[in-house]
Amino acid sequence: MNFETGAVSGKALSIMDWGVNNAFKNLKDMEPKGMMDVALISSIDPVDVGLGSSEKVNAALSIKPRKKTMTSIYLKYFETAPDGKSRKCKFCGQSYSIATATGNLGRHLSNRHPGYDNSGDAVVTTSTQQVTIAKKAQAKSPHFVLDHLNWLLIKWLILSSLPPSTLEEKWLVNSFKYLNPAIQLWPGEKYQTILCDIFTSMQDDVRVVLDQVSSKVTIALDFWTSYEQIFYMSVRCQWIDENWSVQNILIDVCHIPFPCDSTEIYTKLVRVLRFYDIENKVLSCTHDNSPNAVQACHTLKEEIDCQKVSPFCYIPCGARILNSIISDGLRTLKSVVSKIREFVLKINTSMEISQDFIELTAAFQEGNWKIPLDTSVRWSGNHQMLDVVRKAGKAMDSIIRKYEETLGGRLLLSPAEKIAVNVMYTFLEPFHKTINNICTNKFPTVGLVLFFMDHISETIATCRDSRHNPEWLKNAAEEMAAKAQDYNDQVCNIFTYMTAILDPRIKVELISESLNSENHLEEARSHFMRNYSSNHFPSMTNAYMVQESQDGGTVSFAEEIARKKRRASMSSVTDELTQYLSEAPAALQTDVLDWWKANSTRYPRLSLMARDFLAVQATSIAPEDIFWSKGDEIDKQRFTMPFKTTQALLCIKSWTEVGMKLKHKSTVIDYNSLMELAATAARDNVSVAYDRKPN
Repeated sequence: MNFETGAVSGKALSIMDWGVNNAFKNLKDMEPKGMMDVALISSIDPVDVGLGSSEKVNAALSIKPRKKTMTSIYLKYFETAPDGKSRKCKFCGQSYSIATATGNLGRHLSNRHPGYDNSGDAVVTTSTQQVTIAKKAQAKSPHFVLDHLNWLLIKWLILSSLPPSTLEEKWLVNSFKYLNPAIQLWPGEKYQTILCDIFTSMQDDVRVVLDQVSSKVTIALDFWTSYEQIFYMSVRCQWIDENWSVQNILIDVCHIPFPCDSTEIYTKLVRVLRFYDIENKVLSCTHDNSPNAVQACHTLKEEIDCQKVSPFCYIPCGARILNSIISDGLRTLKSVVSKIREFVLKINTSMEISQDFIELTAAFQEGNWKIPLDTSVRWSGNHQMLDVVRKAGKAMDSIIRKYEETLGGRLLLSPAEKIAVNVMYTFLEPFHKTINNICTNKFPTVGLVLFFMDHISETIATCRDSRHNPEWLKNAAEEMAAKAQDYNDQVCNIFTYMTAILDPRIKVELISESLNSENHLEEARSHFMRNYSSNHFPSMTNAYMVQESQDGGTVSFAEEIARKKRRASMSSVTDELTQYLSEAPAALQTDVLDWWKANSTRYPRLSLMARDFLAVQATSIAPEDIFWSKGDEIDKQRFTMPFKTTQALLCIKSWTEVGMKLKHKSTVIDYNSLMELAATAARDNVSVAYDRKPN
């Protein structure tokens, strides 16, 4: 592309890193007490900390200082196999060759079973210790037999979204064996079975939660394909509870069978809604803008409309539309951005080059830069590429010239390319601010997203119609405007109008002209009257009347008239909407949910409508997962997940993130108690190991 014409001056997928360091970092971060606190590693002596199984915990917790024995009496603690080729430890069952020196057998007893020679009968004593410790363990967790390490690893798999096959990696198994030879990991099939059992148990709890929701709920759909070429759909459910707190939870991950068309999506979606019995509660569906998802939502709307149970609408994901609009604009600079990204990748991977870059930016007063720089292909990375050229152009040129043999002179940008980068950076600055506002907002409502998208449309139109902009930028703006207009056409309806005006920051003053019409206002009043009138909520007026009848005594004639007027006002529900809209919008920094919580007594019926409609999801996934590099990690995890565990891992992780306890069948897994018990076992073992050290 030739950027000279009309230019103006102006200011790959890799498998997840499952390295040892990463694995133990996740294990440490899993609970307030880290895994290393459980003392899997003893720097003093290789002591069995008893985390492999409940039996090993029992033996480890009740140990006495051993009396050092130097004779072949070791043999009486081992049982010779029938074939005469091996010996088996009577305590733990460890087998040794018949030719093993008795000194090695003694070291086994010393390290694995300290105090063995003070017990008289080894087998009987071991059994007694196991029973005693089992009782101690049950005192702390009476409903669960604790197998410390394996249950901690279950939670690690969930929090890290790793498949059970991870624990079958030989390097990991050998690492655990090295740390503690007594450790016995479950077979992979058992981890798989346990995860499925946890999923089923917690899924029942989710059904109970959704059954207790008194307001409308909304859903959002997301889609992806795994490395096995399996097509998935996730369904998230959102609602606002009685305390005006937003609740958002992943309710299912579905495999969409071939040919993965709208019919299959619709079938799976209906199955999920019916399983959770929310078919009559669902108010809206936010989709990812794909044609098949749009068609599936349209079919669902037709079915719900035929039942005439409640209104239903589907809307596109505002964040995905905005991301697509920006991608259209950046397409004109694709080759330039690629060169910049290659340069930044070299900085990130070379300590020498990165150090020179930092020193040169300081010398040229081009700001402070933190290495590594963001090289994601999402907006955060693309904006970083433009930022490097605009703010550190001199340092970039100097680095490329200094390391020409390594980097190649082709990475040098021409003056025209630098001008183009500056022009695009300036043009996209309002987009960047919009993205930051949406991503950092605690609760991005439909009204707020529509407000920002209207501003984006105006920005694009101004750029397109300006005589001072280069033709290549005006052409890009033309494509961006078409996509923005398509979004506006999809959201311009009475449903989104009602959703927008119930945001106290937006109301009718800040919505677009195309959406703001008198007809929409009248339809909103009509919907309010039909669905939130006193006939539907008689308890509100009854509560008021009961309060009057309990006042006692006689009232004056004037007071009686005043009370009649107040009752008339309470029965005229339209007045709530009129009064609400007549007031000035709240400041944009206002917390919407806090505002309604504080004003729900002023608008008792309108607040019920607001609880329903404000729950409509403006984006199909969290905006930061679309625009920021965080989304790359999510994509990698989902891409590498095997079919067997995708549903269970993603759902369980989502459920624990909203505060639900891990539950295996009918037993809640108390990880705090589990960590405390494991830590106690570790401290006891470390204490014994310390006592065994020679003075």
